[in-house]
Amino acid sequence: MEFSISDRNSPSPYELLFQALLLIPITHYSIALVVIFAVVLYNFVECHLIHDLLTGFRGQTVSLTFNSESPIYQGVVSKCRILHGRYLATPWLASPHLQTVFLNLFGRPPVFNYRRKIFHASDGGTIALDWLFSSDVLGGGYYMNNDILEHCQTPIMVVIPGLTSDSNSSYIKHLAYNTAKHGWDVVVSNHRGLGGVSVTSDCFYNAGWTEDIRVVVRFLHNQHPAAPLFLVGTSIGANILVKYLGEDGDDIPIAGAVSICSPWDLLIGDRFISRRLVQKFYDRALAIGLQDYAQLHQPRFSRLANWEGIKKSRSIRDFDNHATCLVGRYETVDTYYRRCSSASYLGNVSVPLLCISALDDPLCTREAIPWDECRLNKNIVLATTQHGGHLAFVEGITASGLWWVRAVNEFLGALHLSPFMHMQKKIQISELHLLSESSIDHGPYVNVGHDGMVAAASNELTRNTRVNDSPELQGTPDNRNGEMAADKQQNEQWKEGRSAPVPVASESSEQAMRNCEMDSPAANSLIRRHFDQLSRQARRSMWLLIYIAIVTSSPFAISALYFFKRKIPNVLASAMPRR
Repeated sequence: MEFSISDRNSPSPYELLFQALLLIPITHYSIALVVIFAVVLYNFVECHLIHDLLTGFRGQTVSLTFNSESPIYQGVVSKCRILHGRYLATPWLASPHLQTVFLNLFGRPPVFNYRRKIFHASDGGTIALDWLFSSDVLGGGYYMNNDILEHCQTPIMVVIPGLTSDSNSSYIKHLAYNTAKHGWDVVVSNHRGLGGVSVTSDCFYNAGWTEDIRVVVRFLHNQHPAAPLFLVGTSIGANILVKYLGEDGDDIPIAGAVSICSPWDLLIGDRFISRRLVQKFYDRALAIGLQDYAQLHQPRFSRLANWEGIKKSRSIRDFDNHATCLVGRYETVDTYYRRCSSASYLGNVSVPLLCISALDDPLCTREAIPWDECRLNKNIVLATTQHGGHLAFVEGITASGLWWVRAVNEFLGALHLSPFMHMQKKIQISELHLLSESSIDHGPYVNVGHDGMVAAASNELTRNTRVNDSPELQGTPDNRNGEMAADKQQNEQWKEGRSAPVPVASESSEQAMRNCEMDSPAANSLIRRHFDQLSRQARRSMWLLIYIAIVTSSPFAISALYFFKRKIPNVLASAMPRR
């Protein structure tokens, strides 16, 4: 075959294709780029701003799952306007990842001081109980002695924080402040080793460790038998809450409870958090937080667990394998997850329980929500929203409020005014002899400031003289007895599914009080030093959260830069004076 000179000099097909691409208008490329960004936002950032815009920013209705014969729904939830309304996320945080990161970095918590009491468990463990009284928020009170009258009928909300969270976490402070503002007293039961308190026994908390909240609740109930107790658990704290309610059934001094963003099934959650790239960022951030927690208590972790494995952990599962399973004596990580998952305990819950979860939660997947179990139990109402992130549910144009905090206050307020509060039917005689087994220090309250500093408080405690007539949470603040009772020694066999503590010698209450006397300068210095160390260690996980925020918001930034890059020259050209 012969080729002509013109055939040999003709352009290649790639050159022709490149020339054809140059003929396409730049606006078409811009549209394609916007489409690509929209796909990235949908699949990675999960932004729902366009959907909110198309629906006129009306928000999504709250879905309620309950038994058709549930007296809790008929007598309590049916009166809750917030649970029968809609939830609309802050427009500029229309993404579960943006909401979750924003809450942890810029939660905008209210500023107030806690009053701290130290509880000494019978195994030698130390638990920090941070109180916020309604009189501290509402004002108008007067000072009296340090005792809280045991006949006080003011409702008490007991809060169980999430993983590596404590009373100074933003969402906890939002809940505590808004609840106290409605006339209730709030006590945050910090996990062992958190809140600036050292671990004083070989028992550490985990996702299924219910013994601490059990002894604290009975402790408060024995001291305030006339005050109804309500429990609120968040994240891992919600898993502990539901497991505790299921373990004790009807024999429990709790009037009502609320679970917020519970993981429900830890095994499913473990699979979920390692599935996608964005979830792996959260997994790594939480692992760093657990490493920082272990670093604070290195002497005990290095003795009871695999310290080298802890330092090399890159996920929650790695940490549980090298630390939690060894300390809690679980055979495998999966065994720990199965035994500590709260979903299997729902059938035995006898307390009115509201469960709130977001379907787009980036940490606790919707796949683990026990829909059928919640529908089967007449004491449970499950409320789910399409959006909200993890513990966020940020609302308002300024992102200053949390929707779930308002929902919790409304539900518990309606429950408190209804005849459906749970009443404990059994009274254990052994609880009358608990003072010699567990104790609380009898020194003055300790103020825990918003900046984490600890200082001794006055020996006198404020009492609010006004009667709060709020329609949501109604209660009469009254005098309170400062000496809290104690709880029985844990000498019974541990149930299957309850993590077994490492045996330690029991410490007398007098010795524990001498070791942890909160009004001594040495104790104040110790707490301050531990809190400072915790703040330094937490910077690593904070920087990782900032990295997640940058990654998830980068498409917005690139889109804005591209838009302004095209618009600014046109604006400058129009602003130039014409000759």
